[in-house]
Amino acid sequence: MIESASPDFRTIVLDVDSTLCGLEGIDWLASRRGEDVARAVAEETERAMRGEIALEHVYAKRLAAVSPTSSDIEELSLAYTESVAPGAHAAIEERLAGGLRVILVSGGIRPAILPLARMLGVPESDVHAVSTFHDASGAYSGFDQSSPLSVATGKRNVVASARLPRPILAVGDGATDLAMRDAADCFVAFTGFATRPEIVARADRTASSFEELREIVNRCPMPDARHPTSDIRR
Repeated sequence: MIESASPDFRTIVLDVDSTLCGLEGIDWLASRRGEDVARAVAEETERAMRGEIALEHVYAKRLAAVSPTSSDIEELSLAYTESVAPGAHAAIEERLAGGLRVILVSGGIRPAILPLARMLGVPESDVHAVSTFHDASGAYSGFDQSSPLSVATGKRNVVASARLPRPILAVGDGATDLAMRDAADCFVAFTGFATRPEIVARADRTASSFEELREIVNRCPMPDARHPTSDIRR
């Protein structure tokens, strides 16, 4: 990401699914529910990440179709830790040791992401994701519908309201990540796991790996060099 001595960024905001880790959590869960559910959920995920439909139009529907048990979420947490992008762990540890703030912002399931954050050394207070609820038997009973991260502009709103040290670098792969660009000082489209031309075209820079991110971040343009984003449905 950036060299320890660089003063350019004080906060790094990372998406989790298909950026920090090589999977989409909801799609991974759906794959455990049979081919029909897996296909339908994956199609809705991709349309939302491309900005073709607003996330809030499919968020509750996808979770209801999957209805993840507490056991499913525990297994997803393991899948997250096993699919971390090459070089990401070392880069995050280095940045934290250098005094930078590293924030995880995800529309994914918070209980599944917290073990990943602990492994990376990111404080629980700097993990923003969506809580799910379960009954005494572990069956899915809903999600936190008040969470801003279940809507298309939620990541932008979280970053804007968190009073993070500036300048802020935001990194992600989808339309909900691109929305953070309005609240950050630079947005990098991460293409290591998924490449979406609509997102790449509107990013300040593109990185296909955490090593590339390290090399380019100091040259990322500030807001006055940005391109319009109003034509993306977020």
